[in-house]
Amino acid sequence: MTTDELARDYFRRARVRRQVLDLLMNAGEHADVVREAQELVELALKGMLRWAGIDPPRWHDVGAILLEHQARLPTAMHPMLPAIVKASARLRREREAAFYGEIDMVPGQCYDESGAQWAVADADQVLAVLQYFD
Repeated sequence: MTTDELARDYFRRARVRRQVLDLLMNAGEHADVVREAQELVELALKGMLRWAGIDPPRWHDVGAILLEHQARLPTAMHPMLPAIVKASARLRREREAAFYGEIDMVPGQCYDESGAQWAVADADQVLAVLQYFD
């Protein structure tokens, strides 16, 4: 498998997760929308790194690495880079809470439709950038 094939696989899997967001949103599973949106964004950003020939680190928010290697990314996406880096950081902060919760925080009770909608909007913003990698 080549780096390009691996990057494209990440992009494909991120796009499939977008369909899952709609399913979860329609089911009212807002916490899971947030969690899956984070996974989508993580896959997309790590795919971008792979596309640029960079082995992504094994942590969830790789936005800073994208900024560091901006010159290796398609020039057309550079104006969108700050927004997708911000989306990655925001979703990373919510990742564990949305999935596991805490003794005093039940995910299904803490995330509502508006919280899920911002997660979907962040995911859509990142997916829009993938056009520059096709």
